[in-house]
Amino acid sequence: MIWSWNTFLFGIYPYIAGTIFLLGSIIRYEREQAGWTSYSSQILASKRYMMWASNLWHIGILTLFLGHFTGFLTDILEWLGLDPVEHQWLAASAGITAGVVAMVGGVRLLLRRVLDPKVRYASRPMDIIILVWLLITLCFGLGTQFISVPEVIHDHVQNMEILIHYVRSIAEFQANPQLIINIPLIYKVHMFCGFTVFLLFPFSRLVHIWTVPLNYIVRPYQLVRSKIRSVV
Repeated sequence: MIWSWNTFLFGIYPYIAGTIFLLGSIIRYEREQAGWTSYSSQILASKRYMMWASNLWHIGILTLFLGHFTGFLTDILEWLGLDPVEHQWLAASAGITAGVVAMVGGVRLLLRRVLDPKVRYASRPMDIIILVWLLITLCFGLGTQFISVPEVIHDHVQNMEILIHYVRSIAEFQANPQLIINIPLIYKVHMFCGFTVFLLFPFSRLVHIWTVPLNYIVRPYQLVRSKIRSVV
């Protein structure tokens, strides 16, 4: 029974979540483009903490998201002279820092969304669900560091290497859940939560990620001129 659940959750479920992620995003784009927004509630809440909380949340989450993809770059990192132990040291230190930053910002945003009457009234149920789920995923991710840090202190990187091979097997459409059958449970819970984020993605405000204005970075500078009235 344990093996069958392991096979479903880590061999089949990732593709279910990925399929819903892609198809759901496409369908929502076709039918509800006007809803592709983060539905900013900044105007409804005090700006004293809104700005820093939002910045901490986005910086932390984006750093963690990009950091998770370094597992696909292990060959390049080794070619550059970064061995697996150094890689895990870098991943652990960056992950803890970004995780704490995101946690501080995320908890503050959740409290505002739940406790501020105006923001709560303007919120959809999924707004709270996805934020809570992301924070849960983040908690388990930080929890894995209680295993990862002692391991890397003793130059043990077996769990990291197993997880890298497992994630690669998913990306190659040859998911091998038996690779992770013996890794600590907290890693599995964190991965399950991560897969579920992709499943919930099309039904939440996270879809606004697809419309991030990247062209803003390379756009020409805007010239703003003020019309000065001549005084007679």
